[in-house]
Formats: sequence, C-alpha cells, structure tokens
Amino acid sequence: MEKKKIQVWLPLLFSITMIAGMFIGYKMRDRMPGKSFFYVDKPKPLQEILDLINKRYVDTVNMSAITDTAIQALLSQLDPHTAFIPKEDLEKVNEDIQGSFYGIGIEFSIINDSLNVLNVLKDGPASKAGLLTGDRILKAGDSTISGKKVSVNRIVKLLKGSLNSTVQLTILRKGQLKNLSITRGMIPVNSIEAAYMIDSSIGYIRIDKFTTQTYREFMTSLEKLKAQHLQKLILDLRDNGGGVLDEAVEIADEFLSGDKLITYTEGAHVEKKEYRCRREGQFEKGDLVVLANEGTASASEVLIGALQDWDRATIIGRRTFGKGLVQDQFTLSDNSALRLTIARYYTPVGRSIQRSYAKGDKAYYDDFFNRIKEGELTNADSIKNDTSKIYHTKAGKKIYGGGGITPDYFIAADTTGMGLISAKIYSKGIISDYGYRLIMQDPSIATSYKTPESFANGFTLSDADYNLFSLIAKQDSINVNEMGAQEKQFIQKALKLSVARQLFQSEGYFEAENKEDNAIKKALEILKK
Repeated sequence: MEKKKIQVWLPLLFSITMIAGMFIGYKMRDRMPGKSFFYVDKPKPLQEILDLINKRYVDTVNMSAITDTAIQALLSQLDPHTAFIPKEDLEKVNEDIQGSFYGIGIEFSIINDSLNVLNVLKDGPASKAGLLTGDRILKAGDSTISGKKVSVNRIVKLLKGSLNSTVQLTILRKGQLKNLSITRGMIPVNSIEAAYMIDSSIGYIRIDKFTTQTYREFMTSLEKLKAQHLQKLILDLRDNGGGVLDEAVEIADEFLSGDKLITYTEGAHVEKKEYRCRREGQFEKGDLVVLANEGTASASEVLIGALQDWDRATIIGRRTFGKGLVQDQFTLSDNSALRLTIARYYTPVGRSIQRSYAKGDKAYYDDFFNRIKEGELTNADSIKNDTSKIYHTKAGKKIYGGGGITPDYFIAADTTGMGLISAKIYSKGIISDYGYRLIMQDPSIATSYKTPESFANGFTLSDADYNLFSLIAKQDSINVNEMGAQEKQFIQKALKLSVARQLFQSEGYFEAENKEDNAIKKALEILKK
C-alpha cells in the first residue's frame, strides 16, 4: 500500500522539483550579467565577420592586424583617452607606469652609424662592469649593432632582458676592442628631473611624470631641500602629461592641511570615490608656486586643481591641457591590454576640467595648434575659458571648468628664435648629441666645471665650439650660416644646455635653463615679495 502511494506521488514530486529549479534559475539570472535563463552564447556580427574573413577570404590575411584595426575603430567611438595597447607595446607602457625596467643602465645615441655610450648610470650594471662614456658598442652577443640598418628598437631589445640575465658586449675604446659581460639589473626611470636650491631659501622641484615611484622620489627630494633650509618652493609641472593618479594625490597631501578633499572620481559604473588628506604634510605652510603649460595634463591637473581650489599655491604659466578622465588598464587574453576610461575626476569645488571631445579625436588633439593659431600661447587675452562653467575657490577667486586650468599669472611661450633651419637641426638630433660630441673633442670642459651652477654662470660657447656644431650640421646638408641673429641666439642657448645635460644630466640642464626662464623669474618675483 505504501509503495503504491509513493508511485502515485512521485511524478508530482518530480514536477515540483523541476519547477523549483526553473524558478531558482530564473532568479539567478540577474546575477549572471548579460545571460538569461536557457542562455545560448551566440557569436556577435563583429566576430562573425572576422571568422568569415579568416575562413573564406580569397587571400591569406594577417588576422591579428585586422583585429587590431577593428578594435581601434570601435574605440574611436568613445573618448580620445581610451586606448588599445598591442602586446608588443605593453612592456614599454608598463615600464613608464612602474618607473623601472631591467637593463644595463646606459644612455646611448647612434652617431655615424655607430652606437655611442653617452652616459653610464652611476652604480648601475654597466658601470659595475666597467663600461665608460665614449665607448662604442659593436655587438651584443652574436648580434651586430652598428651600421646603417641598425634601429633604436632593435638595440633596446638586445640590451634589455630579465633580471640577473647577462649580455656579452663587444666594445671599441680608443681604437681597441674589448669584451664585457654585464648582468642586467633594475634601472629606475626617474620622474623627478631636478631638485635644487635656487637661493638660500627657495627650492625648485621638477616632476616629469607620475609613476608608482614618484611620491617616494618627491619625498626624497623634498627632504634633501629641507635639509638645506627650504622655506619656499617652485614646483614645475610643465609638460608633465600625468600618469598614476594616486601619486599626485599623495603629493597634494604634503601641501594641504587637515582632511581637505583633494579630488573625487565618479562614473556610470563606478561609485563616487573621494581622495582626502590623511596625514600632516611636510610642506603645508611654506609659500608655493606651481608652473604649468599646455602640456600639463591629467594627474598633474589633479594636483594643480586641488592647490588652486584651496588657494594653496600661485599658478604661473599657460592654460593646461584639459584632461579630466580616469583610465583603468585591463589585460586581455593575448597579453595585449585595454586602457579604458571608467570615470571623470573633479576638483574639490566640483569642477571637471575635461575639454570637449564631441568633434572627434582629430579636433581634440588639434586644439594645441588652434591655441597657437589664435594667439593663446603668446597673449593672455586670447585664453578661451568656458564661461558657462564658473566656480570659485574657497577664498572667492573666480575659476573655470571644462577646458583645463587657467593660471593666475600668464607667461607667453618663447617662439622668437625658432625657424625652419633650427627645426631641421632638432629633427636630425644634432642638438641632443652635441654636448656629448663636444666633450669627447674637448675633455677639459668636464674638469673645468664641478657643479651645474658654476657651469651655468661660467660657460660660454667659443668660436671653436660653434664651428664643431657647424661641421656636424653640414654633414646633414644644413647651412647654419643662413640663420638670422635671433635664430642663431636661440640655437646657441640650446647648444649650451646640451653640454649641461651631458655633464650633469637632467638636473644640470634645468639649472642652466632656469637662469633665463621667464616663468622662473616671475615665480622668484612673487616669492620674494
């Protein structure tokens, strides 16, 4: 009797179980984005087209290249800063973010079809192995890296490698061949280009970009200057294209007191996130001037925006780039990456400084040339602020959103000396190599100047020095005698700075350049009042 009851109820129990399962599955649908109950994954038209090309097209095609082109076309419908990074470019991109790579630690240039060592990193792998400035590298392992067909990309691939791997170099030094074995190590990509005291109380720090190491580098530089009695600071962010947002926020925290808001980010799929001061800063009270220009962008603008909104710094220079979008990087299955815009960032008073990209990428990036054409780089009255987006700092000063950050004091770009001949000179790399070639010809210059300051104050280009430049330019079919007086003066200054960089690297370059820099002069005028 019991057995018959079970047989009667069994179909009903199965039905109830099946219905319950369907109900649970239906409810779970919302937890599976893009998939519904009884979901069947169907190929989308884009994938169907790529498959058809791969299987049916009349000729053999490079599917990887076609796929990359399709991705670029897709992303072009978004914003100018969302980007696809092919796997062969990803390593270099990540190095710029991380602030380091594995290599031998040299600066080099290809001169007369030969790889010349311009500088050797102090205490780096190449230095420890005995490589010297002026050496010419002929081979790396079995690969020849001299001759007309040598490329910079190929050289970089040969000299870089994994940590603690070795590379065998054949070099030419003063007419003699030598073999060196160099063990690769971590090579820093410094983001602080210069940090020094301009006078007894005013310091100068220049940040080139924001990597994961920038805050640490900045604090080291700040502590060094504080030990030299720093009271006032010039922070140079000109041509700093941005980078890691968190590093800019950490530096802002060193200048702002209390728990002040530094920036906040928000997007359609990203919740609002506030970045606030979390600790007592190391330079909350000293007078601060920040230098900016049209190349100052992204994370740099986050830092400047916070300082301007809180009336913490005086901004000098020209209107910044106007990038207020935040990207996150996603690694894809083939080791390429997508750098996707996920949010906008806003300054403490709520302004977005992102300029419009509604007319497409070309119009967006042509903005720089429009600024030149309309006189904005040379005339403060030509600055085009978005008057529909007016805000005020905490002290009541009028500021603008929607198109970069407008400085408190305008400094015109120096365009007086640049001409067609000097443009050709720069394009051939003559200026960048000149300092090295002069020092190789006249080593006494290196022993005559012990500091960047002594060089900046004491060195002038002699007739013999200029004649060397003239001969180098002539090899590239450039007649420097055709330059006018202003252009010649412009080039002579550039040649001196090239020598400064060769002797004292980037810090020496900027210390020499800053002696005649109009933005620096204005900053000193303000700080000394």
